[in-house]
Amino acid sequence: MLFVSKNLTEIKERWSMYPKYPKTYKTEISVGDKIIKVEIGKFSEQAAAAVLLTLGGTTVHSTIALGRKVNLGYFPLSVEFAEKLYSAGTIKGSRWVKRDGRPLDETILKARVIDRSLRPLFPEGITNEVQVINTVFSYDGENNPDMLGLLGSALGMTISEIPFTGPIAGLRVGLNQAQDQFIFDPTETEMETSALDLVVAGTGETIVMVEAGANEVDEATMVKALTSAQTELGQMVKQMNQIIADVGKEKVALVEIDQPKQAQLDKLKELISDQFNDQVKEIVQAQAHLQPTDEAAVIDAIVKQANEGVTEEDQLINSSLAKEALYLAAKYEARRMILEDSLRPDGRRPDEIRPIWTEIDLFPHTHGSAMFKRGATQAVTITTLGSPSLGQHVESIEGTEIRHYMHFYNMPPYASGETGRFGFPKRREIGHGALAERALLPVIPSQEEFPYTIQVVSEIMSSNGSTSQASICGSTMSLMAAGVPIKRPVAGIAMGLMSDPVTGKYVILSDIQGLEDHTGDMDFKVAGTESGITALQMDIKLTGLSEQILIEALKKARVGRLYIMEKMLATIAQPKAQLSEYAPKIVQVVIPADRIGEIIGPGGKHIKALIEETGAEIDIEEDAERKVGLVNITSTDEAAIAQAKQAIENIVRVIALNDEFDGKVTRVEDYGVFVEYLPGREGLVHVSNMSRDFIKDVASKYHIGDELHVRVSEIKDDGKIGLSLLSQADEAEMREKNNHRRPQRDYNHRDNRHHRAPRNRQSR
Repeated sequence: MLFVSKNLTEIKERWSMYPKYPKTYKTEISVGDKIIKVEIGKFSEQAAAAVLLTLGGTTVHSTIALGRKVNLGYFPLSVEFAEKLYSAGTIKGSRWVKRDGRPLDETILKARVIDRSLRPLFPEGITNEVQVINTVFSYDGENNPDMLGLLGSALGMTISEIPFTGPIAGLRVGLNQAQDQFIFDPTETEMETSALDLVVAGTGETIVMVEAGANEVDEATMVKALTSAQTELGQMVKQMNQIIADVGKEKVALVEIDQPKQAQLDKLKELISDQFNDQVKEIVQAQAHLQPTDEAAVIDAIVKQANEGVTEEDQLINSSLAKEALYLAAKYEARRMILEDSLRPDGRRPDEIRPIWTEIDLFPHTHGSAMFKRGATQAVTITTLGSPSLGQHVESIEGTEIRHYMHFYNMPPYASGETGRFGFPKRREIGHGALAERALLPVIPSQEEFPYTIQVVSEIMSSNGSTSQASICGSTMSLMAAGVPIKRPVAGIAMGLMSDPVTGKYVILSDIQGLEDHTGDMDFKVAGTESGITALQMDIKLTGLSEQILIEALKKARVGRLYIMEKMLATIAQPKAQLSEYAPKIVQVVIPADRIGEIIGPGGKHIKALIEETGAEIDIEEDAERKVGLVNITSTDEAAIAQAKQAIENIVRVIALNDEFDGKVTRVEDYGVFVEYLPGREGLVHVSNMSRDFIKDVASKYHIGDELHVRVSEIKDDGKIGLSLLSQADEAEMREKNNHRRPQRDYNHRDNRHHRAPRNRQSR
């Protein structure tokens, strides 16, 4: 409130009521062997909750804001993650734009993990806007901010006034294989040698969300990691409960139950169950087979029956209400069929996988292509190969890196038979592409093994459940069709769950389709090779998942993905031996790191000349760990590659005595000629090594540009090379003749000057 007072003392007294900073609540949360500092109340006092978390030198600020009521048909929760470059002491590298721009895909994925962890725990019926924003204020290069954001968001939501079934916690699990030990919230250094990158959110009793990348980790190890994470989450939740008791706000009622509407829905449920049960079954089965349904006629019949005997003015049941009741009835029927009849809406058994159809080499001019179709889910994947210089440069708070393998996922509106926005990828598309990339990354060859930039793009042609896993299967086949020597094929499958909280009965489903995803309790995606798991992603609609269900789901997922892999390998069993004729050819030459400068030359003189002369593209990268240089030569012309390769090998070649070369004269002097015997490398042919006969005038016999066949006759201590036009035999014969012509001195004769007594300098 604004106020005006002429009394200065009164003004000071009023302002003294407002401290410089609000009272800050401070505590700590331990995660494994790490301590996270917690501060609440220091910043953002107008937000519903604001939590500042610090681990090492990394600090993340998580805020929760409650907005207005809206009617969008879904819960309007938005989660953001902002990684500011200033947090790592970095200024944007662009010469023109210095402001932090659009978040990187990796940053968007961090926000998605938080969203997927929080969303299932809000009560059904909330229509208020809720926004979560995580800002990285400091990054030390070791402690990753994403887990601080997940923990801060979960804690902030729990202490706010917003209804939320918490508390939950989140953490990352790494695996030190050498010590067979799990690491909680590992540092970047610890993750470099970890075979597992597992993110888990939940309580000590249940798991809510799982996201993982792994280097072919077996199912038993994965279960052990999940149970270890669950135990640690339980310890974290205990510590969070004390914070909630200290500073938690009283929850407000955001969900208003419309009692008259609920009574009408209950009446309609009874009516549909008594008189329209057969029609509901037909609708569910038709939806499962993606066949058209006459829902409009059924809705009209329900409305007519419900309002029978009621005057038009007193009618309470309308089409909108009947449609909602029919949807709930269809959902119930789909779940009942699976739980009670053990029969899925499309007629499959719980562990049965839909028919699979695969094909490769779909398009004539692409480097590699494949199609994977499972039921009505269809993905086409195209692989493109390029030179190492086409790698993706990524600038983040972790620094700048170059990626030579990328996977993108696109799902246009027509994939689900709809119209809609077409253009830039949405968060879901970014997430699905990242999941496929993570699943295949462990089998992608290194740059030393396959020196190409690899881009894989999955286009979803039809969607009816698990398009991300179809992308993984199609991408494996596309990579092999392109001739990429992947270590092992990867397949993926989506597992589902139907459960009854009253009886405790549950059924795990293999290869779920769209209807089962919408009406079920779990979407558990598992990808891997025959040797182990490479990626996991789990989203649930329950408040948690038991260990028993996780173990059973992983076991059945392995059986399913190996069955799918068998179908894939029937089409293409191994990578093609030859690349496409349209793919660029790349040859890699490994050289000592200290010889890179010789290839580049002063100001890039040598490498520019090589590129111009051969027409090939030449890129050089230094492998600091192995202390070598990787020279990648790219061209569609194999002759150009061979020419450039020979030239580079010649530059770094170790010269030995009597090596022979064809070179060109670059300079003529009275005492001999200089010959460039290798690109950028010259040696002197002295006049005495030109001919068996005496040469009076060198310039009259040899000219600049003359081609000469030379032999290395001398390597001096300073590295200078002496060349000769004579053969070894000719040189030896001339040396012998010269020795015979030279007069022999009698060193025993007393008059020999070498034996004269030294003069006495003082006698002069």
